[in-house]
Amino acid sequence: MGIGLVDPILPAIAESLEATPTQTELLFTSYLLVTGIAMLGTSWVSSRIGAKKTLVIGLGIVVLFAAAAGMAQDVQSVIGFRAGWGLGNALFISTALATIVGAAAGGSGSAIILYEAALGLGIAIGPLLGGLLGTLSWRGPFFGTAVLMAIGLIAILVFLTDGADAAGRRPERTRLSAPVRALRQPALAVLAAAALFYNIGFFVLLAYSPFPLGFDAIGLGLTFFGWGVALAITSVFVAPLLTARMPRTRVLWIALPLLAVDLAVAGLVIDDPGALVVCIVAGGLVLGVLNTVLTECVMEATDLQRSVASSAYSAVRFLGGAVAPPAAAELARLISPEAPYFAAAGSVIVALAVVVAGHRALRRVDDAAPEPAAVEAEAITVGEGA
Repeated sequence: MGIGLVDPILPAIAESLEATPTQTELLFTSYLLVTGIAMLGTSWVSSRIGAKKTLVIGLGIVVLFAAAAGMAQDVQSVIGFRAGWGLGNALFISTALATIVGAAAGGSGSAIILYEAALGLGIAIGPLLGGLLGTLSWRGPFFGTAVLMAIGLIAILVFLTDGADAAGRRPERTRLSAPVRALRQPALAVLAAAALFYNIGFFVLLAYSPFPLGFDAIGLGLTFFGWGVALAITSVFVAPLLTARMPRTRVLWIALPLLAVDLAVAGLVIDDPGALVVCIVAGGLVLGVLNTVLTECVMEATDLQRSVASSAYSAVRFLGGAVAPPAAAELARLISPEAPYFAAAGSVIVALAVVVAGHRALRRVDDAAPEPAAVEAEAITVGEGA
């Protein structure tokens, strides 16, 4: 639910704390930058202290920094607290799926279905709840997140046991340098570079759009509720159907140009809020496919442990997400309000060019069999972990 939490209250934060749009967009930058850097070490941490402790520490950090953000008196403090929040986010998303599957009493299949359903609902409901709480105060969504994460933390402490999985295996310890070394693999380097430029498009649509829309918190919450529903549907249902019928790289060759066109159209219709809403929701449909398929490709691209490969990939792609929001605000200030969308469309075209140029290194991802349910769910988790 926290993925789209901040979106509906960005304009309110800017107004209440007398912050510029660029300063306000740094709430995404600090969060994503720390999440990306921390992802390089999460597999090392969880393989040594166990999944339960990793989850508890991650949620505890989120509770602490979300509450602190709600009590902040200036935008610089909120930016700093969002950075701490990003550390907790990295620890949580790196171990969530494996923990749920390992703890499931009714088999992994039913656990994964419930997990995907919960993730999809959270992506959709988060912005709506943020909008509702944002009508009370810009501080409301931050305190709401702290309360929800505290409930999750208590549930983990009470109900979850730690240790070996159902087969009696304990996590294989990984080296701290493993994710960085993983980027030497050509296929993983191609996918990480493509994801960096793709994520610029993702976060321009997500983080910049609240400003040109000009809606209040409820209006923004409803808009991004529609975005979240669209993204969840294609992540969980459409992406698996597409990859079962065509090579994964072909799905990328189709979806990336569609996203670029959607962003360019958003720039053209920026003065029409209704048309811009349609572009945002349509973008969610494409983003859901791209997030899942890109992460599936990462998991099949090498013989590395999936946790190591996804950590390396996520660290690079989050850099694009960290740069995009403040850069979009500056482009809007220096050039024109539509310039960020056109720049984002160009960035997505660069991502396409990287995938096409690196197609030889990606042969393995097309030759692999369709993903089992657990891998599909992990792809959704890592893809939507922002």
